[in-house]
Order: sequence, then C-alpha cells, then structure tokens
Amino acid sequence: MLNKRIIPCLDVKDGKVVKGINFVGIKDVGDPVECAEMYSRQGADEIVFLDITATHEERKTIVDVVRNTAKKVFVPLTVGGGISSVEDFAALLRAGADKVSINSAALKDPALISKAADRFGSQCVVVAIDAKKMEDGSYHAFVAGGRIDTGVDAVAWAKEACERGAGEILLTSMDADGTKKGFDLPLLNEVCSVVTVPVIASGGCGTLEHFSEVFEKTDADAALAASLFHYRELTVGEVKTHLREKNIPVRL
Repeated sequence: MLNKRIIPCLDVKDGKVVKGINFVGIKDVGDPVECAEMYSRQGADEIVFLDITATHEERKTIVDVVRNTAKKVFVPLTVGGGISSVEDFAALLRAGADKVSINSAALKDPALISKAADRFGSQCVVVAIDAKKMEDGSYHAFVAGGRIDTGVDAVAWAKEACERGAGEILLTSMDADGTKKGFDLPLLNEVCSVVTVPVIASGGCGTLEHFSEVFEKTDADAALAASLFHYRELTVGEVKTHLREKNIPVRL
C-alpha cells in the first residue's frame, strides 16, 4: 500500500487564511506563508491553497502568496480558486505551484481538463468537487463556493473528470465541511469506486480516529483538513503518529 498523505488546506481571502463552517461564517486565522511553513515543519505531505474570493483583482494576491510560499516551503503546493484557462494554470505553475485545482471552470467547460492535462500533464490537474447529498440519496456538484447547485451528479462527474485527464480528485462533502463529525464515508466510497486516480478526502475531520477511519473504510489516498490544524487542535505529526500506530503507512 502506498503512503497515505495528510494535507492541510489554507482558504485564502484578501491575502489571509480564513475558515468557516458549511462554507459560511468566515473567520481570519492567519498569514498563509507562515501557516504553510508551520505545516511543512510538522510533516505535511502537501499543502492546498484555495483562493475563495478569486476575483480578477485577487488573482495577483494568490500568485504572490504561492511565489512567497514556494521560496520557503519544499512540499508540493496545490492552488485553486477562480482558475478558468490554461493561462491561469501557467501563471500559477510558474509562481511555484505543483498542481492546479479547478472546480467551477471544469464543470462549465470540461474540455479545460483535457487542455490542461495535454499541456502540463495530468499530474498537474486536480479536479475539485463540492458535493452535497440530495433527498433522493444522490450527490450533486455545487459551484460558486457551494452556493449554486449545478444539478450534475457528483459521482458521475468525478468519473468523467478522470476520463478527461484529471490526475486527482479533491472531494469535499459540503454536508460534513467544518462540522468535525467525520469524513463522508459513503460519498467517498461511491467516488473511489468509479475513478482510477487518487482521491483526496475533504470535509468533516475532527479527531485522530476520523483520519484512521477514512483510510480503513475507504480507498481515499489522502485526507485534507483545515480548522483542526488551524486552531492547533492537532498537528500533522500527531496525526501521522496515530496512523502509524494503526498500521496505516505514512511518511514520517
């Protein structure tokens, strides 16, 4: 079994790291470069930056954040938010990002996945999916920071994204996000069963046991968390020690 990855996520707004619950109630929690440095020292396998405002004016802010972070942090950086073209990919990769995450733009123009994969390689293309469970038991993909229901089946979309060239799926459960009640295991299992690329589990982690549970009960390749790390409730090192004790392979 390959090593499982632990990935802190930094939501960036106006150059600051912020965090909310169920995609609302945003609070400022720190400087992105300092946060990234701290997580790197703790043993993070990767770091994800998400520009949650992502207007044209904010684009320069996130590029500067990536450039400054890449100078000080030597773990892979994934950046997303407001990406709409291969030129946006190029700008972030030049700034020091290793991967670029697309969500709304991929749903609007699925060909962007293939174009980016052809130009930069599938390993650079992460398709992020914000999924919410419907009354009929299906999952829909949402966009615009979780505000708009596309009506697209999230599981089918994950499969299509993979077929179009995505090298990884970043799967966030909107129902679990920020609740600290555990990852959405049913959603993860549905998506993992239809894709052939790594899946990052996101949304809902609140305890050490949630990390081991997601790897024991799903085929997720990585677990992403934000508030748990931001508020110093756990460190990346503590999570990895726990996983090693559970005989789950991690890089120490």
